[in-house]
Parts: sequence; structure tokens; C-alpha cells
Amino acid sequence: MDRSRSHVADDTIRRWDRAFTALSAEPRRQVVRSLIDVAAGESIRLPEAVSNSSMATEFDQLRIRLRHHHLPLLAEAELVQWEDDPLRAYRGRDFEEVSVIIESLYANADEIPDRLVSGCRTLERKRESSSSECGLSG
Repeated sequence: MDRSRSHVADDTIRRWDRAFTALSAEPRRQVVRSLIDVAAGESIRLPEAVSNSSMATEFDQLRIRLRHHHLPLLAEAELVQWEDDPLRAYRGRDFEEVSVIIESLYANADEIPDRLVSGCRTLERKRESSSSECGLSG
């Protein structure tokens, strides 16, 4: 019985580690955020859905990093599936394990220390919209 409980605990720890590794880079967080915004089964176009820049060289570099590093890492963890031509991503079997973390962060954006929000455009926008909503109702 203890072995079974230990196995479950080990699996849970492995899943948390995998989720936080997946979310440890901004492009991967942006992929997850973008996939949250579309219905299950729909895809996002990459790198358009996650790019902060309109500069062609940065766009091409992001495409290469997505294709060769970020998407394979997410796919290996079964968090996303992706296709190469055209480059796009879909929710994977275990997508919920990372989407719930991102959604929880956004739901609590006002509680996150400023130093973790500054420069994160999605959290900055979430805070701004939250402040606007409070201003309109008060």
C-alpha cells in the first residue's frame, strides 16, 4: 500500500516539475496563453500568436526557436501537438496541467508582485483591465 501511495506521490511531483519546466520560458507561456484563447481542437498560427515583434529577423529567430526547442519540449510532455508546415500548435492530451496554472495567475494578477508583472504584457494587460473594471463599477 505504501508503494502505491509513493508511486502516486512521485507521479504528482513529476507532473508539477514538468508543468513548471514547460512554463519556465516566455515563448512557451505565450503558446499556452494563446491556446487557452481558442476552442479545443483549434490551432494557433506560429510564430504570429506569440510574437512581441513585427521585425522580420526577430520573427524568423522566434520561428526557429519554437520549431527546434520550445514546441518539441511541450510536445514531449504531451502538453501541445504541433505541425511544421504551416507552423501551428494545438492543445495536447495534458494541456490542462499547464493551462490551469496560467489561468490561476491571470485570475490573481493583482496579487502578483510588481517585479513579476513588469514586462509581462499579458499580466500587465490583465491588471489594466481589472483596474478599469473596478473604476467603472465604483
